[in-house]
Amino acid sequence: MFTPSALDFLKDLANNNNREWFTENRKRYEAAKKELENVVSDLIKGVSEFQPLPNTMVRDCIFRINRDVRFSKNKDPYKQFLSMAIGPGGRHSGQIDYYLHIQPNNESFLGAGMYNPEPKSLAKFRQELDFNPQSLKSIIEEATFREFYPVIWGEKLVRTPKGYTEDHPDIELLKRKELFFMHKFSDEEITSASLTDKVLFGCKLIKPYCDYLNFLFFEEKEEEIKL
Repeated sequence: MFTPSALDFLKDLANNNNREWFTENRKRYEAAKKELENVVSDLIKGVSEFQPLPNTMVRDCIFRINRDVRFSKNKDPYKQFLSMAIGPGGRHSGQIDYYLHIQPNNESFLGAGMYNPEPKSLAKFRQELDFNPQSLKSIIEEATFREFYPVIWGEKLVRTPKGYTEDHPDIELLKRKELFFMHKFSDEEITSASLTDKVLFGCKLIKPYCDYLNFLFFEEKEEEIKL
């Protein structure tokens, strides 16, 4: 869990996003980061019970709070949130993993799914959906899944993708360029002792969808590596 102090730090950072203020408040940041590390540690242990996480260290799951401003019009040096990704080896697993975003004012969320896929991966997603729609729909249309993950985020085509017709029964899914599911947390939930259990529930619930995407996108690459 996180304390209200961690959220207060992020609120203040949003209003004082400069290096001078951050330096003066570094101890507050370090305290918030320690809470983040504790949550990540608990999540690694919990996720490991239903998914192997070899060589996954806490530090490897945490994203830096510093922003890369080289190619951005927004020159704020720091992110206004804390974030982590749980996957084999951490945030750079190269697979579809679980992303947890901590931001005040009820903007925190757990999410996973298809985000900014390569054209080849998106084509495979559409091909598989066209050939065997029930394999995906049985996961993402299941009642418990939809109740926990009511928010679908991501870009979507306005027109029908090439090779498919407007009257295709799954045309709305085929139009998806991204299919990322989110469960939002209130500030009260983020500071609750039950946070870890709720996140683990969400990770286990969305694991079949992550497995589905990882099989489509990365199985071929793994076979190439073995060869």
